[in-house]
Amino acid sequence: MIDMKPEVLAALRGDSTLAALIGKDANGNVKVYPEVAPDGTAEPYITFFEVTNFEATNADDEEVESEIHMQVDIWTKGNTGPAALAAAEAMKGLGFIRTAAVDQYESDTKTYHKILRFQTTTEVQ
Repeated sequence: MIDMKPEVLAALRGDSTLAALIGKDANGNVKVYPEVAPDGTAEPYITFFEVTNFEATNADDEEVESEIHMQVDIWTKGNTGPAALAAAEAMKGLGFIRTAAVDQYESDTKTYHKILRFQTTTEVQ
């Protein structure tokens, strides 16, 4: 099994386009968070999580490749398009392909929510 969450965090936080679009938090970090944003985080921001991570192939009873599915969520009071495009490019740079993109509106918080799903198959080292 491979844990790609640190690489995803680094790629999304390291993307200059995303940094310009979503800004930084009080700690100076681009507002990208694993699983959930800290309480009080103002939009826009991004959260992400691992949907599934399973053995894709094995040989001699050892895992050779892992298939990993990640979800990236963009939360904003405005247009999600530019951040979604930048996030998709950052994920593509890690070898992920986009498998879904869904628009939602959270009426209770009046927040636009873009859901992006990605998949990759990676060799286990």
